[in-house]
Amino acid sequence: MKRIGIALLSSLCLIAMNDALPAQSYEFRGGFPTAETAQRVQDEQDVQRAIQAYRFFYPTVSMEATFQGQRDTGVKDNEAALILSGGPRHTLFTGNSDTPYMGTTVNLKLFGPTVIELPPGPYLGIVNDHHFGWVADIGLPGEDAGKGGKHLILPPDFKGETPSGYYTARSKTNFILIGARALPPDGDMTAGLEAQRKIKIYPLSKAINPPAYDFVDRTSEKIDITLLRWEDNIQFWEKLHKVVQEEPPIEEFRPMTGMLAMLGIEQGKPFAPDNRMKAILERAARMGRDQMLVAGFASARPDRVVWPDRKWEYATLRFENGGFELPTGIDLEARDRWFSQAVGMSPKMVLRTPGAGSLYWLGLRDGTGAFLDGSKTYKLSVPQPVPQKLFWSITVYDTATRSQIQTDQDKAALRSLVELKDTPKAGMTDLYFGPAPPAGQQGQWIKTIPEKGWFVYLRLYGPDGPAFDGSWKPGDFEEVR
Repeated sequence: MKRIGIALLSSLCLIAMNDALPAQSYEFRGGFPTAETAQRVQDEQDVQRAIQAYRFFYPTVSMEATFQGQRDTGVKDNEAALILSGGPRHTLFTGNSDTPYMGTTVNLKLFGPTVIELPPGPYLGIVNDHHFGWVADIGLPGEDAGKGGKHLILPPDFKGETPSGYYTARSKTNFILIGARALPPDGDMTAGLEAQRKIKIYPLSKAINPPAYDFVDRTSEKIDITLLRWEDNIQFWEKLHKVVQEEPPIEEFRPMTGMLAMLGIEQGKPFAPDNRMKAILERAARMGRDQMLVAGFASARPDRVVWPDRKWEYATLRFENGGFELPTGIDLEARDRWFSQAVGMSPKMVLRTPGAGSLYWLGLRDGTGAFLDGSKTYKLSVPQPVPQKLFWSITVYDTATRSQIQTDQDKAALRSLVELKDTPKAGMTDLYFGPAPPAGQQGQWIKTIPEKGWFVYLRLYGPDGPAFDGSWKPGDFEEVR
């Protein structure tokens, strides 16, 4: 994020040129624009600015939706954490059913420096700021490396001395998300949920006698912690205005906050767009969302391809760090691609290193290159053994919600620790996806919805060497006729 302001303006200008190119040349008379040209230019400029602001601040509003989704379940900031064993009833961008989740919203402005105390164990956790910016890793990917320890998160304006004995990081925003997953022993999700309850979260000021932190299990309830209800309408901008009021300005964001000010979103001022600006902002929200989905589902970049002879793609295009950084700037398409279909970011999430964290592959086309169709039945052949040290899974997502597919099967994942635990450890494992299961294949089948598109994430936890060197690879989706 350090170089984001430097490369941002030139990158955005190039993209904006393609976002709303004039259908005809502008008319000038005596060197001056006509009234019609001036109005057209002003409208087009505002649309261009709004589209780029939308795409840049999409992660910000997505995080606000994460906070609000937790609050909607009755989980209060600074008091409780939401825990759940994920499933189709939970609307969460590419959430999984592999590991139980824990998430809590902490307002550092009220809490002050905040302690996250982890017991030893297989936790995978992150702290992200209000813009989905990376603050810290905790657990196995963090400095405690799964051995347990105390992490201290400082507010953006903290000026005191930090005590010893903590792994310390500073947030750029007042509101943060603390998220953790607990690897379930032998697929025991209940044990994974209980492990989440052992995490302690409290203000540093109360470290001598930490207050209790509640953990609220919403596994069996429908929840929505996405911005789907806001992303294509004026509510997107209303929520963004709310965040701008709550958070301190960030130096690297100055070009973009300046753009927001020209759209009527500015710190310390009300958001009151007139009919013209409201129409422009709503149009930009629809266009911006659709452009991000193109980056997510139909990128033309060659570096998205995992294997030249397969249709599998990398879910994330930048793997060097958690900030989508190029040597000279920010990879904006990679950023759009990730946040159009996912949440959370950490350098450890995107490493392509044997044994490190997890590896996500995106499947959305069959072997012919056609998008996956919920009306058809497909077979996917997975060679055994899968090169992983922990476990692997494949999860089906609805393209409209980018969340686990919801059908009367009430299942969206096939997991090596659960549904596939008794499959042979050699040879080929065939998995099926379609409106109805092939005869005798109910246990290795996920139901899809006719006339609707879908995609998958194939996840390897603790991926091993063959997953990276090309000596192991799954087949493509093949239509079963």
